[in-house]
Amino acid sequence: MGWAYLIVGGLFEVGFTTSLRFVDGFRNLPWTLAFLVSVTISMGLLELGARSIPMGTAYAVWGGIGAVGTVIVGIALFGEPAGSARLALIALIVGAIVALRLTA
Repeated sequence: MGWAYLIVGGLFEVGFTTSLRFVDGFRNLPWTLAFLVSVTISMGLLELGARSIPMGTAYAVWGGIGAVGTVIVGIALFGEPAGSARLALIALIVGAIVALRLTA
């Protein structure tokens, strides 16, 4: 169950990093609320996942899912660059997450 918590928590990390783009100094109330809800759920799920998975592994997986997801959102929604080197490096992060899962 810990891995499921980390995966969902990582997805909520994408939610809070994406929300940060729109909070406008925390003056935009709907986006600020989205940020606060997302970060609370994300951190809570990280804590739940870390109960059964070593903390270093849990944090690396949670952060990796958030990083990869945030890059994908940036490319898909905000026109950020998707060069081959960048995509290859993202693939390395995904590979590291999978390797951590297989060795845990």
